[in-house]
Amino acid sequence: MTEAQARASGRPILISARPMERVGRAVEKGETQGFMKLVADAETQQILGAAILGVGGDEAIHGIIDAMNAKTPYPNLQWSVPIHPTVSELIPTLIAGLKAMSA
Repeated sequence: MTEAQARASGRPILISARPMERVGRAVEKGETQGFMKLVADAETQQILGAAILGVGGDEAIHGIIDAMNAKTPYPNLQWSVPIHPTVSELIPTLIAGLKAMSA
């Protein structure tokens, strides 16, 4: 689900976004274009959608997809310890940055 779809659903949502220029692996590779974004349901703590556009995004998104399919509450991912240095290691930071948004 995109941010726009989540807002249109009327549910209370949380959003977090981070530019790739603040992702260590992207900086290390000199490929800082793009961003990471996570959309979650504030009441159920379910991840509704995510986007990782940039270097390593194709691999990093799999942890989020797995959590969505398993219906794992997003706080569980906040305490995971992804391998360093990877784009995936920023997923816990992205989750920690979730902020309430009006629908």
